[in-house]
Amino acid sequence: MRKHLLGEQHPDVARNLNDLALLYWFERNYSKAEPLYRQALEMRKSLLGEQHPDVASSLNNLALLYSSQGLDAKAQKLYQEAIAITTRSLGDNHPDVGRSLDNLGMLYAKQGRSEEAKSLHQKALEIFEEKLGSNHPWTIRARENLEALA
Repeated sequence: MRKHLLGEQHPDVARNLNDLALLYWFERNYSKAEPLYRQALEMRKSLLGEQHPDVASSLNNLALLYSSQGLDAKAQKLYQEAIAITTRSLGDNHPDVGRSLDNLGMLYAKQGRSEEAKSLHQKALEIFEEKLGSNHPWTIRARENLEALA
């Protein structure tokens, strides 16, 4: 319906594609999630520019998908790109930076790169505590991720 009302190329359509991909990711239906994530990413790049925070969010989500499939090298590259874009566009201490740092930390922990993972989880935790408070779900997750490595 949104495509009909807003047209094929609209940021809200990209958000809806991303949300549907997220649903498929939760269901572990990765073959349906990936093309939707890619379509949302390309649409956001085209409509908003390569350095927009929504592009970084799409990169982060696609990285989560790749990480779930064991495609660690692809996931790492996308997380790093998401961190760079978000840092440039929103600053070093934005919660979206923390989210990608925490996700990259989980990838490193899975690979046995504990010290690198700890550093990323610690930075994410600091961002979340400062910006979101100690009881926010992202803060709690980062704290748990850090404690799991202790």
